[in-house]
Amino acid sequence: MISVTVSNLTKRFGPVTALKNLDLQIEPGELFFLLGPSGCGKTTLLRSMAGFYIPEEGRILFDQEDVTRLPPHKRNTGMMFQSYALWPHMTVAENVAFGLKQRKVSKTDLKRRVGEALDSARMGPYADRKPNQLSGGQQQRVALARALVIRPRCLLLDEPLSNLDARLRLEMRGEIRRVCKEFNLTTVYVTHDQKEALSIADRMAILEDGVVLQVGSPRQIYGRPHTRTVAHFIGETNFMTGRLVENNGTGVKVETDYGLLHGILADPSANPDTGSEVTISIRPECFRLGTEASDHNVITGRIGDSVYLGEVAQYEFHAGPGNLKVFELNPRFVETGHDRDLFASVSPEDVVVLTR
Repeated sequence: MISVTVSNLTKRFGPVTALKNLDLQIEPGELFFLLGPSGCGKTTLLRSMAGFYIPEEGRILFDQEDVTRLPPHKRNTGMMFQSYALWPHMTVAENVAFGLKQRKVSKTDLKRRVGEALDSARMGPYADRKPNQLSGGQQQRVALARALVIRPRCLLLDEPLSNLDARLRLEMRGEIRRVCKEFNLTTVYVTHDQKEALSIADRMAILEDGVVLQVGSPRQIYGRPHTRTVAHFIGETNFMTGRLVENNGTGVKVETDYGLLHGILADPSANPDTGSEVTISIRPECFRLGTEASDHNVITGRIGDSVYLGEVAQYEFHAGPGNLKVFELNPRFVETGHDRDLFASVSPEDVVVLTR
């Protein structure tokens, strides 16, 4: 296991600055995700860690070793690509052995390590098959075994599940986490899939325009987004603007067009001034619908358009100055809530005042 430290990293492609003085700390053995919209810099950062890109400024450290300008083959990282990149003329075992042959590992050690890697990826019985005889999920497991067999200091994954169907993606999420934890690998994982990141990451970083907006655990990022960009990118949410009327350090009160709402600061260190305009984020599933009003944080409205999904119903909730997204778990009002007033209440812990 190693730590990965990125310090003041800047990478340019002609007039475009892809990474801007970026700082990041990844702990030993972490499964760390890089997320953000297309063009945010996450793949550039991953490829800089791998050695495919050399930055103009800054440093990348593996533990205390500066690898910023080391070529890829001297960094001992394992890389999994979006396209799998398997050799079609080689068997599964030969594909996995390729990196070891380049390192001139003895035949005895090569055979043993290939077998161990295939077994860890649950592909031992398929060692003699060619890639075109495998399913997409099986090819992905071979690519994982090939990355593991060299015993990398750090595993780098570039959207490895994007070519799989939904069922296989779900299956491989758990497999990747299992293998990374079994081998105690420090792993950096790039993806667009928010649920993929939320379900298996230890921590994640949200990037935009080459800078890190926020770093935290999945629960921290989802439940306490600091900015509109982070709240909008991870899941769905309702944004409201309002005026901060009280800030006592542990809780806040905000006057909105929907009424006075009690909430919390996403980042307590931000500490906005009383009287300032702020933005609130409330996740749709945090609302609780009922026929009686609670003491505070209640919004009156009626259900408009709805989508019934079995365990959850998604509503357009007509309330006051606009419409809100409200998700009802174990739906009760999907058929009876359109013709009468309902009360949508929310806990102060779920009324999150953003910093910007």
